[in-house]
Amino acid sequence: MKIAIVGAGIVGITTAWELTVDGHEVSVFDRRNSAAEESSFANAGVVAPGYVTPWAAPGMRGKVLRSVFSTHGAVKLRWPLSLRDVRWMSRFQRACTLEAYLQNRARMQRLAFYSRLRLHDIVAARELEYDRGDGYMVLLRGKREAQMAQPGLEVLRAAGSKFREINADEARQIEPALNADTELAGAIYLPDDEVGNCRQFALLLKREAESLGAQFHFGCDIAPLTRSAPRSLTLIGGSPALDFDAVIVCAGLASAQLLKPLGLRIPLTPVYGHSVSAHIKESLHAPRGAVMDERFKVAISRLGMRVRVAGGAELGGPADRINPAALKTLYKVLHDWFPGAVTLQQGVQQWKGARPMLPDGPPVIGPSGIPGVWLNLGHGSSGWALSCGSARVLADLVAGQDPGIDLEGFGVERLLGD
Repeated sequence: MKIAIVGAGIVGITTAWELTVDGHEVSVFDRRNSAAEESSFANAGVVAPGYVTPWAAPGMRGKVLRSVFSTHGAVKLRWPLSLRDVRWMSRFQRACTLEAYLQNRARMQRLAFYSRLRLHDIVAARELEYDRGDGYMVLLRGKREAQMAQPGLEVLRAAGSKFREINADEARQIEPALNADTELAGAIYLPDDEVGNCRQFALLLKREAESLGAQFHFGCDIAPLTRSAPRSLTLIGGSPALDFDAVIVCAGLASAQLLKPLGLRIPLTPVYGHSVSAHIKESLHAPRGAVMDERFKVAISRLGMRVRVAGGAELGGPADRINPAALKTLYKVLHDWFPGAVTLQQGVQQWKGARPMLPDGPPVIGPSGIPGVWLNLGHGSSGWALSCGSARVLADLVAGQDPGIDLEGFGVERLLGD
């Protein structure tokens, strides 16, 4: 088939790869000038399937309110809040029941474990080399964090994740550079989880897809799809229509506007995260792999000769303005655990990215209900962890094949009756 993919982030590129491998004629369109320039650009890079869970959970409303009034709280509301944000929060709150949370968590983790297997298959088959590391450790500063982590351990057990509860000395054996002056009650170590540079992987896989015939077109701001010709693409500024056998929408936040004329009202909203990437000054003082500070919900990842610190969640506020308070938290956590590890005088990359979030958690993967239009969107903060599995599932569905995993709860119909 002749297939168009709108969006060249990690989800669009993995989808292009799988469809190209299947023998389709694939064209990818993106409004940016290069691949993976939005949500996929400088995220934390953690692939930890057992920690892939929906934000909509029992008690989350109280956690958000407490965080809002905390100087270094992980979740913040910023002004102005749009009507879209307010509507999203209403649906988010309704999804915070225990029953909905357990169902959505099971769905996301099922896809996450499948996705990690697919990631490893691709890396091995194509011999891809990118900045990555094995192992992931959750740092527990005190008794409170250790107690709060216990429900999460039950989740890991239920998901089949391999992990160990370790004391501070064991944690420092795994990560010798951890600051001895920062209180550490213990940690949770997940040896099978990993960290990797999402954008590096995306660019490598784009090149592999191109070698098999996929075509990528950048600087193409695609106009919303039309009811009269939903499988035709034109530019917003006007252009001749290009016709396809199928159109797959993987455009992150832009997906909602692309689909709106088709009667599909997808409740996506941006939840912003920040990151800081800096060159390592002294390897002995830098992390070996990836750690996450449980109190502040900040990840610190070793990516080659750089360290990336990422975290926070902001709803609302200007899209193009980096929040100094969010960066202050990232620098604080970095200094607490790995002082002197990086050079901050030059070559520091500060980034703010929008995660395309659905209110209940799981992405939408599959047919849109409009003939020839398919969806692979709404992965939120788990895009890197879910991308390879989502792409293989979508390719199987397009081919009319059994994807091999249970897709209950990933259809668009769950979002449209509200």
